[in-house]
Amino acid sequence: MNSDQLEGNWKQLKGKMREQWGKLTDNDWEQIAGKKDQLVGKLQERYGYTREQAERACADFDRANKTASSKVA
Repeated sequence: MNSDQLEGNWKQLKGKMREQWGKLTDNDWEQIAGKKDQLVGKLQERYGYTREQAERACADFDRANKTASSKVA
């Protein structure tokens, strides 16, 4: 998932992401605001992931939710 896809579908994907990554707070989600690099950083902070693990988690989420993320024009 690239940054444009994440930002474009932020409202739609945020609910699914909240289910996936429940350790992230409302404040975290406000800071992330659809920016992939912010999401990766928060996953590292809250889950203790390495950068590679966080990026892989984002990619896995993207694959699992391809229908929603492919709606970007």
